[in-house]
Amino acid sequence: MSTFRGLLLSQTDGKTVATFQDLQTESLPAGDVLIRVAYSSLNYKDGLAVTGKPGVIRNWPMVPGIDLAGTVEESSSEDFFPGDEVAVTGCGTSETFWGGYAQKARINSEYVVKLPAGITLQQSMGVGTAGFTAMQCVMALEERGMAPGGREVAVTGAGGGVGSVAIAILAKLGYRVVASTGREELHDYLKDLGAADIIDRSVLSASSKKPLESERWGGAVDSVGGDTLAGLLRTMAVGTSIAACGLAGGMALNTTVIPFILRGVNLIGIDSVRTKQAQRRAVWARLSRDLPLHALDSIIDVQPLSNVIALGEKILQGNTRGRIVIDVSA
Repeated sequence: MSTFRGLLLSQTDGKTVATFQDLQTESLPAGDVLIRVAYSSLNYKDGLAVTGKPGVIRNWPMVPGIDLAGTVEESSSEDFFPGDEVAVTGCGTSETFWGGYAQKARINSEYVVKLPAGITLQQSMGVGTAGFTAMQCVMALEERGMAPGGREVAVTGAGGGVGSVAIAILAKLGYRVVASTGREELHDYLKDLGAADIIDRSVLSASSKKPLESERWGGAVDSVGGDTLAGLLRTMAVGTSIAACGLAGGMALNTTVIPFILRGVNLIGIDSVRTKQAQRRAVWARLSRDLPLHALDSIIDVQPLSNVIALGEKILQGNTRGRIVIDVSA
């Protein structure tokens, strides 16, 4: 079809205006792969974009949605053909070029990945940027020596998308996972995903005058930042690492150099946007092997595109759980 339905964000007098409308295929940005989109997902950055918060969108007007999954309709790339089922996770979508909250997308093939066998389009958006980032975190920690059988591994922001997927992966790999959350109603959910224990987020985020505290963690996946990350740094064991991938708890980091120079702690920054094609394929291959799909299915909540603005408010307030998949046809 030459027209397709989507959510378009524009600016009027400095304010973001969101409208669902019929768009023209010819209006799509340049790219060598045209995709019929089936599903997208909701991430924290999506919440910022659809609710008009600054700092995400750089070009206007914009179709938001940093993730998308669907079927190739047209391709001038030798790597993709009509009928291929593919996924795209945050690569500038919803920032500099149009994303997944519409029924069509045109994307450069360097950001497109064929779905591994056994993963459906809906499940791929259950993974989305959050799950992709969680797998990147686990791989980065492994590269720096983390292995099953050692000390406990902390996962902060455990009820969110990154945290939920990270717990499921780590538990399957044999790690003893401790989930950090401030929401008591999530305890059973987190244990079902594989968390061996749960710690209140206030424990990690509590202020301390000590640059170091008792060694506890053999590794950590942190999507919170701020005081939580500072608390983790004080309690990491010698030679261990934290994979930092979020800032839900704030951008500022009040810490000292002591954990780095006396315990050799590594703080690894995880960037899921500027990821090369080969690494994207490697991450998806690990996801297909190490993410239990029954656990993934249990954290997915499929919602229609028409609900995405209200859902954006919820995710910014920390009131979502797991992964919200967006059905762009509904």
